[in-house]
Amino acid sequence: MTARCRHVGRCGGCQWQHVPYPEQLERKRATLDALLRRHVRALPPVSPAIGLPVGDDGMPWTFRHKSAFVFGAHGRGLVMGHFAAGGREIVPVDECPVQSARANRIAFRLRDELAKARVSAAGPDLAGVLRHVIIRTSADDRDAVAMLVVTRNAPELKRPIRALLASDDRPDGFFLNLHDTPSPYMVGRETLRLDGHAHVRERRVGPLFLVSPTAFFQTNPTAAAALVGLVLDAIDPRATDVLDLYSGSGLFTLPLAQRGHRVTAVEENTRAVSDARKNLEVNRVDPRAVRLMAGRAEHVLRDLARSRFDAVVLDPPRQGCAPAVLDAVFRRLQPSRAVYVSCGPESLAEELPGILDAGYRVESVTPVDMFPHTTHIEAVVVFDS
Repeated sequence: MTARCRHVGRCGGCQWQHVPYPEQLERKRATLDALLRRHVRALPPVSPAIGLPVGDDGMPWTFRHKSAFVFGAHGRGLVMGHFAAGGREIVPVDECPVQSARANRIAFRLRDELAKARVSAAGPDLAGVLRHVIIRTSADDRDAVAMLVVTRNAPELKRPIRALLASDDRPDGFFLNLHDTPSPYMVGRETLRLDGHAHVRERRVGPLFLVSPTAFFQTNPTAAAALVGLVLDAIDPRATDVLDLYSGSGLFTLPLAQRGHRVTAVEENTRAVSDARKNLEVNRVDPRAVRLMAGRAEHVLRDLARSRFDAVVLDPPRQGCAPAVLDAVFRRLQPSRAVYVSCGPESLAEELPGILDAGYRVESVTPVDMFPHTTHIEAVVVFDS
């Protein structure tokens, strides 16, 4: 099978565009099954991976609705693209079929205007200006908010930004993020809204979500809807109190509350907590149904030591849960059911023995294909006590 994108092989974004989609899904299921069984033998069969809708060629495209590009220099000119596979070299691109079509149009138009104005790339020493552009679009591409990440608010940015906002490709909102220090994170602490809306309105996952460009929300709304469905299916509708850890802007909190559960949601990112509060308001959820708690999960759990929860949802970052979180959930709170949403199966596999040793068993493991054409695996694991 021939890869659709001309940049496959050099660009580090996709590895499997040449692999038929049913085979991609089976590879991910088998990989997850083998990985988990290296740590735990008493495991039910891993379910078939939940995939995405496909086009006429049998493959999914334009599924990434948080799109990002990095800027670099080529001679005296400006380039924009993705990092090369296994390195930090920037591969200039002129297409990206896995990203939102509208996001691509905005990004390439902005690149052209910046190049025309001779704005410099930040470079490894951050001596220049441009670092990244990040664009959040809704699943239907109706809403789009763009954020340009720069080392400083340089005067030469004004003309190209104005040109973008005056064009047919203009986003509905535009931000400037100031990020002047070396960091593994793409964005810095200070964000300026220069134009338009602060959020995109995302409806694909069920409730209406307002998503800002700096807060975490799943990149793939269709796969996110599958995650929500699995979490709701796993939790008894009669359960009264549910704890949602690493709750973000409310991906699971909101539908759980709408179904009638009392939800305690814990999130470290204050912007995400603010977004969650707005999401509850726009969906007219009874404020008594949800308690939003800002802070690191391991710290907040100390304050919840005497609380009782019928179910716990955990959706940690790729490195998994802190040992203190696992201890608090599975040895102190001891809910009858826990649902672990994992974007880092290696971390999950290492944590499994400790969870089972605390008296839990794995009821089901379901992969969800968040990022087709890559080796990335997302999984939902349901535990019973």
